[in-house]
Amino acid sequence: MATTTPARTHSDKRNWREIFRNQEFGVFLILAAMVLILTVGTQTFMTSTNIFNILRAFSWIAIAAFGQCMVIITGGIDLSPGSVMALAGLVSALLMTDGVPVPIAVVAGVGSGAVVGALNGLMISKGKLPPFIATLGTLLMGRGICYGLTGGQPVRSLPESFRMLGAYDIPIAGLEVPLPLIIMLVIALIVGLFLSRTVWGYRIYAIGGNEVAAGLSGIRTDRVKIMVYTLSGILAAIGGLLMTARLGVAAPTAAQGYELDVIAAAVVGGTSTVGGEGSILGVLIGAAIMQVLRNGLVLFGVSAYWLQAVQGLVIVVAIMFDQWRKRRR
Repeated sequence: MATTTPARTHSDKRNWREIFRNQEFGVFLILAAMVLILTVGTQTFMTSTNIFNILRAFSWIAIAAFGQCMVIITGGIDLSPGSVMALAGLVSALLMTDGVPVPIAVVAGVGSGAVVGALNGLMISKGKLPPFIATLGTLLMGRGICYGLTGGQPVRSLPESFRMLGAYDIPIAGLEVPLPLIIMLVIALIVGLFLSRTVWGYRIYAIGGNEVAAGLSGIRTDRVKIMVYTLSGILAAIGGLLMTARLGVAAPTAAQGYELDVIAAAVVGGTSTVGGEGSILGVLIGAAIMQVLRNGLVLFGVSAYWLQAVQGLVIVVAIMFDQWRKRRR
């Protein structure tokens, strides 16, 4: 009869301990608990319409949060995603209403996000501005450009082919899966592989772990930062285009305050605020938590005015947990 050796028992216990210490596992348990509470406490949460609305709505937040994750891993912060999302939607909408083909307009919208992101990277890496100050400036500039381009008025009558990006459902295994969800999963896979399987991904983590040591080892830290902030702008722009396509209107007030949602998704998903640690899977779960939280408050009849207070509390708790976990190590 086989017996369990003490060494194997100790190894098994250590493996289970590592699983429970894993940040992604922890946030997944939080998400599962929230889903269970809402399933028991409401009659509408688990309906197919509500679930797919959640999946559709958190897709563009998650996409923008992937870029935020890379920025925070380097030890920085990007406050501009909300403005970039609105700007990308408006740039594309204005071009489309002027008769520019949809693909070209979409590329231009993504390009506007790349420009803002590159500007952030240049100010931080070459101008030596603190990331908070640089991205706060582009947040205000981006929102101001949105109002200036439109005179404060929304842009309507967007082409149906563009609106399909946010509204179309693809039949898969008998289910109508939202197209934004599929786009988000594809981007998650690409960014996840980029971070974990490429030299550039290694350099991003190295800078967040110790920027001085990374520079001494030959890593061009300025180039990496410019790339990361540019990617953050591109991903925020893609999220903004999907949001605009879903709403069917581009407004200068769109995505107001979404920088909070994007940062919250990254931090709640386990991206360390001191840099050097984070994963796309964790961000994906974090974005789902924030959207389920938003949906749950609505289903429980909580006023929308309390949403930001709850989001702020969630961010604080997530950061406190992250600091506690690091001290335990």
